Amino acid sequence: MTGSPLTIDGDRLWRTLMELAEIGAYHDERTGLRGVNRLALTDADAEGRRLVIGWLREAGLDLRVDPMGNIIARRPGTDADAAPVVTGSHLDSVATAGAFDGCLGVLGGLEVVRTLDERGISTRRPIEVVVFTEEEGVRFGTDMLGSAVAAGRIPLAVAHDLIDRDGISVGAELTRTGFAGDGPARFDPPHAYVECHIEQGPVLARAGLSVGVVTGVQGISWQQVTITGRAAHAGTTPTELRADAGIAAARIVLRLREMVDCAGYGELRATVGHLAVHPDLTNIVPARAELTVDLRNPDDEQMARAEADLADYLDSLVGSGITVSTRRMARTAHVPFDARVQQVIAAAAGDHGLDQMSLLSGAGHDAQEMAAICPAAMIFVRGEYDGISHNPREYSTPEACARGIDVLATALVRLADE
Repeated sequence: MTGSPLTIDGDRLWRTLMELAEIGAYHDERTGLRGVNRLALTDADAEGRRLVIGWLREAGLDLRVDPMGNIIARRPGTDADAAPVVTGSHLDSVATAGAFDGCLGVLGGLEVVRTLDERGISTRRPIEVVVFTEEEGVRFGTDMLGSAVAAGRIPLAVAHDLIDRDGISVGAELTRTGFAGDGPARFDPPHAYVECHIEQGPVLARAGLSVGVVTGVQGISWQQVTITGRAAHAGTTPTELRADAGIAAARIVLRLREMVDCAGYGELRATVGHLAVHPDLTNIVPARAELTVDLRNPDDEQMARAEADLADYLDSLVGSGITVSTRRMARTAHVPFDARVQQVIAAAAGDHGLDQMSLLSGAGHDAQEMAAICPAAMIFVRGEYDGISHNPREYSTPEACARGIDVLATALVRLADE
């Protein structure tokens, strides 16, 4: 593999990560730790974006914002007509986040271009650093939203019309925060896309490794389930006369766990992350329940079987005053990453003297959307505390972050010189 391995300034990378983590910071009373809350297109997210835009401009990058609010910062190559090599991730978070999810990929890309400028290194192809909008999906209900629009899976108008629980639309928030850009919403196909991300799992830590080469992303299915029953007095209504939406919701939660435990659906994972009953009063039988169902599976056939069996179970709950309706929030199939880009990443890690392993991502990432329009792959960085993420305990060491971005820098330059 041509090109000497590049080493970035790990201390500078860490300082930018910690400075960005101050935006949206909060004190988590349960853990006593400092967390991050930057839901997509909130004031905190906009503030974080403006900070990073300032850094990108200081690095001399040409910057534009597209109609989906995706931020694209370009370092020119010697061949102006060559398709770029792209890296990036997201800055939006869940409400109970740490400092690394998404941010490492964006700020790592920034650190790569800073390093190239300081060393006077030019590349044949341009290198672009992208900040994608609403990767998490927790505010507007569809994950990888910005990259899905960029790759053409979701039309821009559909994305703009998505609303949060307060009825506020993506389009309105893009305008309010000043990130309703212009130009085309779809990306021209890049030469390659490489994303560096914390693993968000325990595999690398348990193997004693700093970095991993990601082979792909498992299938993801999100839906909202609404159960309608009948409100009644908790003390005077006999059990046999109730249409209790809360009981039906509880049965769904237990049924999902049974599906996972029976091993009849492969490596299925199921989560009910949101559950609310109405009118949500102590002495009233719930008239309505709303819950979300998150299914994950690396096998598309097993995922389809699980979805079909869950639908049959929901149908079985209907009757005696209970009705059930569903709304699809998101659905992506298993996405395999490009073998050659994986090889470039693995070779870069080896040239840095880093042992690595190949592993499948259990979480969704912008890279899976970009894989539809160009060769793509990912670098995983080891997380501590069994890789916990979406939690204030999320942590990766300065050394692990620096090693991951060393690999990213080396891989990007090699791809950009092709």
